Amino acid sequence: MDKKVRVRFAPSPTGFMHVGNFRSALYDYLFAKKNGGDFVLRIEDTDQKRFVPGALESLINVLDWAGLRYDEGVFQSAGIKNDKIPTTESKNYPGILEAGEFEPYIQSEKLEIYKKYADQLVKSGHAYYCFCEPERLEKMRADQTVEKKAPMYDRYCLHNVSEEEINKNLKNSCSYTIRMKMPEGEMIEADDLVRGKVSFKTDLIDDQILMKSDGFPTYHLANVIDDHEMGITHVIRGEEWLPSLPKHILLYRYFDWELPKFAHLPLLLNPDKTKLSKRQGDVAVEDYIKKGYLKEAIINFVALLGWNPGAGETQEIFSLDELVQRFELEKVHKAGAVFDLKKLDWINAEYIKKLSIDELYEKALPFFEQKEFFIQAGAEKKSPEFLKRVLTVEFDRLPKLSDVGENNQFFFATDLNYDKSLLRWKEMTDEYLKKNLEKVQELLGNISEDEWSRENLEAKLLAVAGEKRGELLWPLRAALTGTQKSPSPFEVAWVLGKTESLRRIEKAVSLVV
Repeated sequence: MDKKVRVRFAPSPTGFMHVGNFRSALYDYLFAKKNGGDFVLRIEDTDQKRFVPGALESLINVLDWAGLRYDEGVFQSAGIKNDKIPTTESKNYPGILEAGEFEPYIQSEKLEIYKKYADQLVKSGHAYYCFCEPERLEKMRADQTVEKKAPMYDRYCLHNVSEEEINKNLKNSCSYTIRMKMPEGEMIEADDLVRGKVSFKTDLIDDQILMKSDGFPTYHLANVIDDHEMGITHVIRGEEWLPSLPKHILLYRYFDWELPKFAHLPLLLNPDKTKLSKRQGDVAVEDYIKKGYLKEAIINFVALLGWNPGAGETQEIFSLDELVQRFELEKVHKAGAVFDLKKLDWINAEYIKKLSIDELYEKALPFFEQKEFFIQAGAEKKSPEFLKRVLTVEFDRLPKLSDVGENNQFFFATDLNYDKSLLRWKEMTDEYLKKNLEKVQELLGNISEDEWSRENLEAKLLAVAGEKRGELLWPLRAALTGTQKSPSPFEVAWVLGKTESLRRIEKAVSLVV
């Protein structure tokens, strides 16, 4: 009988959630749910120099925001949905709870366990103590660079430090690291679920540090031990960890542990095919949340960064439940995935179009409230009714919520400033321009408040305009908006309402001598 699928997302609390990490978490979640397995959140905080206060809580918040519910691991107290899960308060992070069978789920709380396994590797001859000082290592690397050699440890402590010296150094509490002893002349092979068969020559692999001088393990040792002890069956991670795979395979061999299955996800790339980096744009999920991308759109977009449901499939909009049903690691691409912001905008716009006007208003209001043109607007233009009319006009042209009102700030203006030449359609005279504005003014003045709808405004204005639409509608558009580009004058008049529309038309009439 096959083992129950168990996957883990194991981020480091070193900052905001990178979209690449979010993709790993999403694929972990999809794979676990598709196969009836467990999804675990583990925190890999062994690099204490890069720790960022609040980052752990931010990671948990993003997963909770996205609805990627994990079964065990690290929680904030409000995030635990199952009261039957026994919880323990974290020793190192106040307010953080750990829940599950394999506590602790935070690596900095397991230093004695890692030390035990590292010592075991030394005793079995698969690792050794290294007492080299930083100065020696820097000179060694500098010499290798000059000689155009690969930067690898020269095994000085393996070949030149006797057992007697080792014991003396340990007794005197000399600083040391523990390095993995790579076998010579061997080829390490593995079947990756994404990349297929991969091979590595051990002669080209450095003797990796497993335990640092500060007593913390490196990623390589800690993640192998944790994956084994937590029963992880599938390790899904970024392609950047592929060069580490042979080191991890050897550790499993040295400990005589069963190897999990590995899947290395393709790199995320900028449009110019360079590796996605902050230098060319936002890389944190929080950045896109702040810009008004919907949760469903971000999940949908990230899922398609390296995966699609198969050849000939044209569907591009997927709910989270649909992604669970369709996801397969075998359909993840090997090639790098381009982070196409235009594609994200399109997907987000599709999800915005699915919202009811009440839902859109609720989500858009915080973005309105940040904008200067909204802050300066009168009270009547901050009412739910007015904003919902604005959103009704904008929603099918809206790529993200932070764009609300940006292209139509005239809706919120107290007064419009424009040159009267804007009102003129082609070569029409001032006399003819004024006549048409007064015609529109009279027409709109005779429409009651109860009849003030987009449909009715459009029907009556088009009937009066006849074949000369531009001569009537362009001056009206310019009078209502003060801009060359805007929604239709019917929509603008409907949003502004009868009183404000007539006030703006009256001003336009006064500009024409």
